Amino acid sequence: MIEAKGLTKRYGDRLAVDGITFTAKQGEIVGLLGPNGAGKTTTMRMLTGFMPPTEGSAKIAGHDVVEDSLEARRRVGYLPERVPIYPDMTVRGYVTFWAKLRGVHHAKAAVDAVLARFNLLDRQNQLVRHLSKGLKQRLGLAQALVHNPPVIILDEPTIGIDPQQVIEVRESVRALGKDHTVLFSTHILSEAEQVCDRVLIINKGKIIAQGKPSDLRRQLQPGSTLHVVIRGAEKKKARELLASIPGVVHVESSGDGYQVNAKDDVRGEISSRISAAGYTLLEIRPITSSLEDVFLELVKEG
Repeated sequence: MIEAKGLTKRYGDRLAVDGITFTAKQGEIVGLLGPNGAGKTTTMRMLTGFMPPTEGSAKIAGHDVVEDSLEARRRVGYLPERVPIYPDMTVRGYVTFWAKLRGVHHAKAAVDAVLARFNLLDRQNQLVRHLSKGLKQRLGLAQALVHNPPVIILDEPTIGIDPQQVIEVRESVRALGKDHTVLFSTHILSEAEQVCDRVLIINKGKIIAQGKPSDLRRQLQPGSTLHVVIRGAEKKKARELLASIPGVVHVESSGDGYQVNAKDDVRGEISSRISAAGYTLLEIRPITSSLEDVFLELVKEG
């Protein structure tokens, strides 16, 4: 549904986006992650036809965003970081305006459906200027969905709203993934981990990693890291015992126990060695890298 090949954008001598290539399949939720100034918004603007690429190409549902721009735009719903609102319109009037701009047949039914979907029917006659930031975000989602496009592109949809509204927007994005291809940018890494099927980590205009969050964690931390708590052993003897186990590459104190880094799964050997030494194993559990750990490590390396 989304195809980007060598997508590049220059502003004079500054290279904002540098040869980005990726695809997003039908029904897939893809997160675009990166620090401020990484090129996320510029990439989204090129994909939605708001600005032309300097080099490379992009297609939305098979239509080139430059050569077949009108057809590509018809197949995408876009929510920019700042919702484009008209404060003196009513909620219904605003969404109806966008429906008519996009040539939606049976506009009233489409508007009714999208207002109901985002719980805005009870506010349909309220002026947009009187909505809270969270309600404006929901209104932005409604205008992006009113023509039922196959592709949805959302730029920081949860920025500046309260925690309850963040949860509501996340649930909306997850629901969109059932029927649409969704690309959204976020700086909240836990959000991407909870919502996305796949993530693209972008830094300095380039994609430096992509894949499922769990796969990225395994790539960064291919072995096994365990938290082990032992009773009855002095710290020095406990560390020596753990370090002597084949496959263990590093042991260090961590809170009430020890962090054990190993090439393989050594849990069974740890348990039997501790028991044979006459000590008691109180706890053994895996430690996994979060997407935030992966992101920080990759950006640092970049």
